[in-house]
Amino acid sequence: MEKEKHHIVPYKVYFYILIALITLTFMSIGITKINLGGYSVLGALVFSTIKSVLVLTWFMHLKFDQPFLRFMVGFVALLFFAIIFITFLDYYYR
Repeated sequence: MEKEKHHIVPYKVYFYILIALITLTFMSIGITKINLGGYSVLGALVFSTIKSVLVLTWFMHLKFDQPFLRFMVGFVALLFFAIIFITFLDYYYR
């Protein structure tokens, strides 16, 4: 435990991430006002994915964790996207 490196992130970085998250939230709300047809859900998923990556990387300090933990989170994300893709295929071919 004592051999772990402690990282110090300036508050300015957290402020910029917060501004980005608020902006992306308003953009994901704004995308509902645009008629994109079947791509509206895809657009909302893209915004939510970007927001999730920002939260995982900075607020949950995944950027500073061991590579194995990053690999595990990436694997879970790929599994999640595979399930979403299969769900969209099922919805499309019904």
